[in-house]
Amino acid sequence: RKRQIYFLSPRQLTPETIAVAFAKTSRSPRSFSEIARELTEEESAKFHEKWVLGYGHASVAEHAVLHIAFENVSRLAIESIESNRLASYTEKSTRYQKWSPDSFYLPNEVVGTPYEEIYNRICRNLFSTYHEILKPTRAVIQKRFPRCKGESNEQWDRRIRSGYVDSCRFLLPSASLANVGMTANARVLERAISKMLSHPLAEVRKIGIELRETAIQEVPTLLKYADATPYLPETKASLARRAAEIRSGNNNRDMLRLIEYDPEGENRILAAALYANCTRSYDDLFAYVSALAPEARKEIAAEVMGRLGRFDVPLRELEYATYTFDALMDQGAYFEVKRHRMMTQTPQRLTANLGYAIPSLIVEAGVEDAYKAAMDSAAEAYHKMEPWNPDTAAYVVANGFNRRLLFTLNLRDLYHFCELRSAPNAHFSVRRIALRMVELVREAHPILTEFLRLPEEADWRLIEDENLSQT
Repeated sequence: RKRQIYFLSPRQLTPETIAVAFAKTSRSPRSFSEIARELTEEESAKFHEKWVLGYGHASVAEHAVLHIAFENVSRLAIESIESNRLASYTEKSTRYQKWSPDSFYLPNEVVGTPYEEIYNRICRNLFSTYHEILKPTRAVIQKRFPRCKGESNEQWDRRIRSGYVDSCRFLLPSASLANVGMTANARVLERAISKMLSHPLAEVRKIGIELRETAIQEVPTLLKYADATPYLPETKASLARRAAEIRSGNNNRDMLRLIEYDPEGENRILAAALYANCTRSYDDLFAYVSALAPEARKEIAAEVMGRLGRFDVPLRELEYATYTFDALMDQGAYFEVKRHRMMTQTPQRLTANLGYAIPSLIVEAGVEDAYKAAMDSAAEAYHKMEPWNPDTAAYVVANGFNRRLLFTLNLRDLYHFCELRSAPNAHFSVRRIALRMVELVREAHPILTEFLRLPEEADWRLIEDENLSQT
């Protein structure tokens, strides 16, 4: 039989029909195209009713893929939209675009309350200060990077824009409106909708309703029972009550701490790499590697990692070593980190309780007082609103405010994160985190981290000293 590779086109078949065509191949000798030609939307719906909804074969729903556009949603709501690991996202950048003065969301929770005036005033103040400091910070960057011969003003600004917007963006509140594109399968969407409909913010619940109404036009059966679940809000409320009882502790303020790792992680990776290429048991191989002298282990590590090219992905065996970090970072940096969804991430609620960062460029441009006044006003507004509704109060918290994040990742994912986020074009807030992460993991596992492809002489302390006058 002749090999064939072809598309089942979404222009000709609905996502639900494509999902059934793939599902039926497990018990049918016919080709995918033959199966698809005989299917109707009604027959596809019946199949999903019986097998996906009735018998719980939910993996079939993963073949129904949708592309969804979200426009003018708050960056606080985007956290919920992007909290689904097995989906893809692209969002409006705070680094390469400038926000207009009225680009913020007004939540229903504050409308008609005593907090509405405070909310609007703080958001407008943060945006007006953002626009006020764009010009003086740009002037500093223009001196550092003069216009090239034949370069127009627009081209010049496009080349240097991130240099000053990177610092000005610390003022943007979480109420800032943005656009995000999402690609996900129906199984992921059902879970996403359920989480949104169970969310404490009215905006996110409404997005969940609109997402369900939009997606159900394409996959009417697979999202038929997507609904809110009491498990999420009830569990969150119960744990919040328990956490509020805790009074002791030193509340460490280190930027990044490696709080857990397996001391035998490197040996496990090396044993697993050998395991894939022989018939010996894992116990034998682990014992063999553990008994080797350090230089001999380095030789095996060089076999595993030494041939990595610039665009190569390390072997999957690197996933056998994991690391857990407790981090304190500004909200803008968190938005960069949260995109790495293969990590296990547990963010704390966004607050104004952990202080804020001040970029050095703000100080150099002579606008530190205006910046601090806007941030202090936002913190004051947050603290007024927090006892009333802490989730809604988070809308006025700006990018520069600090937030805690607990996260776990394996060594393979660490290679991806640290190589990408330590690059010279990465934002300085996340560069220092990536490079500090490397430093901590190298102390624990020096052999396999030797092969990380990092910028020469990059140092997180230097990046912090050059770019942040206060963290």
